[in-house]
Amino acid sequence: MADVVLKNIKKVYPNIEPKKKKKGEPEKEKKNNLKVTEEGVLAVHDFNLEIKDNEFIVLVGPSGCGKSTTLRMIAGLEEISGGELYIDGKLMNDIPPKDRDIAMVFQNYALYPHMTVYENMAFGLKLRHVDPKEIDRKVKEAAEILDITQYLDRKPKALSGGQRQRVAIGRAIVRSPKVFLMDEPLSNLDAKLRNQMRAEIIKLRQRIDTTFIYVTHDQTEAMTLGDRIVIMRDGEIQQVGTPQEVFDHPANLFVAGFIGMPRMNTFDAQLQRDPDGKYAVQLANAHVVLSDEKQARLAQKNVQPGPIVLGVRPEHIMLAGEGEQMIHGTVDVSEMMGSAVHLHLQACGRDTIIIVQTMSMQGATNSSFGIGQPIAFTFGGNVVHVFDPETGKNLEF
Repeated sequence: MADVVLKNIKKVYPNIEPKKKKKGEPEKEKKNNLKVTEEGVLAVHDFNLEIKDNEFIVLVGPSGCGKSTTLRMIAGLEEISGGELYIDGKLMNDIPPKDRDIAMVFQNYALYPHMTVYENMAFGLKLRHVDPKEIDRKVKEAAEILDITQYLDRKPKALSGGQRQRVAIGRAIVRSPKVFLMDEPLSNLDAKLRNQMRAEIIKLRQRIDTTFIYVTHDQTEAMTLGDRIVIMRDGEIQQVGTPQEVFDHPANLFVAGFIGMPRMNTFDAQLQRDPDGKYAVQLANAHVVLSDEKQARLAQKNVQPGPIVLGVRPEHIMLAGEGEQMIHGTVDVSEMMGSAVHLHLQACGRDTIIIVQTMSMQGATNSSFGIGQPIAFTFGGNVVHVFDPETGKNLEF
């Protein structure tokens, strides 16, 4: 049980490629989505985060964004190039991993194949010369929590992927660490098992009082597990907030496109002010006045009319009859998903997705939406998001 504070954390890897900088070229360039400086490749830059005691934090982002590197710096497996790391109020930059009172669960389980489940779980405690009776109690208690008591005498090769991951988690639990680090622990499991293990981790979190820091590239895991989620891109934090906050109020276009499945639709549109002073968005023939809440935010920031990128989530678009105020598109693909149909359209020069709940279709099926069929749709002024086309930032925040 401990709080974790990261202040201006930076990680730089030496650039092993020969320098090809020409006269007049900028000092920084983009290579593999990471900045290359005179120091080297900047994998994590200016990372600031305060994690509360017993909080479950999820670092999420695309591959190569620096989330695993950040986790490994917390664990002490990577040297911190700059900034300060505090665990339970103590500076940890130069403290060896074994003295940080953390436990880590890796993506590939990292179990000893020649040891039984019991021996794997007990190994770390034996190294610390813990009393054998205490080891036995802790191992059996952890096995009970994870429902692997019946496998204690087996070796890893006799277990399924999900069972091996439970053993890896159990090995971490027995140490009663202050901080529990998990690096994409479910990525090697199939979809059904991943769902089951996700539920098990939620139950586990309720039973043990430990600070969790969890890394994943799967937004479903992030949204369902985290008290707060940290969205990263190219080594930098894009937004920190509760799952609902980042879904409802994305800070920029990257977050808007990354969080949500299917991804948010975006269109080139215009932000206008009507004669009564109210903000409205104009997209093709549709003129939609924004909600009072959005009016207040935009007015407070004195946002001026002009070109915007308009964002609307697929589930917030409504099919409509023909009319002058409607947006028109043609169906490319119709996917029956059981409880809903996902319509892929060409509209306003963009690929657009609309989710239509089957309960609202009054007996219609996906065959009702044929390829090339014209569709008219609209959306409410309370569900749209307006972004700056140059910076990508949400103009409301």
